[in-house]
Amino acid sequence: MSDITAINKYLCPACGAQAVWNPGKKALICPYCSTESPAELQGDGTLVGECDLAEAMRALPDESRGWAAERKTVKCQSCQAISVFDEKRVAQACDFCGSPALLSIDDMQSPIRPGSQLPFQISESQVRESIRQWYGSHFWARSDVGDKALTDTLHGLYLPYWTFDAHADCPWEAEAGHHYYTTDSQGRSQQHTRWEYASGQIAQFFDDLLVPASKGVQANLLAELEPFPTTSALLPYDPGYLTGWVVEQYQIDLIQAAKNSRDRMTELLRDECSRHVPGDTQRNLRIAPSFSAQTFKHTLLPVWLLTYAYGSKNYQVAVNGATGKIAGEYPLSWVKITIAILLGLILVALYFQFSK
Repeated sequence: MSDITAINKYLCPACGAQAVWNPGKKALICPYCSTESPAELQGDGTLVGECDLAEAMRALPDESRGWAAERKTVKCQSCQAISVFDEKRVAQACDFCGSPALLSIDDMQSPIRPGSQLPFQISESQVRESIRQWYGSHFWARSDVGDKALTDTLHGLYLPYWTFDAHADCPWEAEAGHHYYTTDSQGRSQQHTRWEYASGQIAQFFDDLLVPASKGVQANLLAELEPFPTTSALLPYDPGYLTGWVVEQYQIDLIQAAKNSRDRMTELLRDECSRHVPGDTQRNLRIAPSFSAQTFKHTLLPVWLLTYAYGSKNYQVAVNGATGKIAGEYPLSWVKITIAILLGLILVALYFQFSK
């Protein structure tokens, strides 16, 4: 990984306050006087490089660690998310779960510096309107949930991800089942299966397979937010894009992430090999994948997160900050569900009454 020059502050040329990256205007904007900063950020996405996985596993130089800017790090004692933000900001509550139980921590070892990031493309006003429409499209949600949820603060966050590339060669073998039919003495058709040995080999290239390293956002929600345009829209890491935003520090390290990626690749290869087995059914599928040209990137991806409490439970709604795709939870309306069940029972009773 190449070293990156640190740029600690982007000052407003009009009032001297610190400018903040604005996704709507795609520029550094002063939050106090709205002046656009003339500071230029790196923007050539072709400079984002892949890192050799085997080499990184052996050793990673110190100059490839840290944030290349002064940042403050706190850990939530409730959800265990580690948040990183501007040095002068005072955190009142966790951006992921809302808990005030935050503990300032000093890194025992600086994290691997991101090599790239995907800046926010969707503004806060767009996200709020999208969430309102999303709630309205879910019939089984409580009618008042949209108003209650949107009274809480919507947070824009940069979440840590690892991406992995690899070329896979995967021989497979299985028993392929071919159905055939006979007729018994009473004229009824009987299905039988003829089993035959089958084998083959597939080759597949995995490009930017994502492994989220977040602890603050539920894994199932992050899976629903994919894909992110990591193969086309990533920019080289520049601390300027993080100005005014909270960043979550990864808690799934490179070694664990590489294992997770290998497991996921193997699962995808198994599915692909299964589709190559001939016949009507199959059993005892065995694969033996080998991987080469393995590379990785550590990148930061934009997510808007809404966390709110309804009754005794906390809910999360996450929005892809580049595409606007929404994934989330909402409390169910048991009034609507009860009415639907009663209507169903009435219809069943009427059916039996008129079918006599």
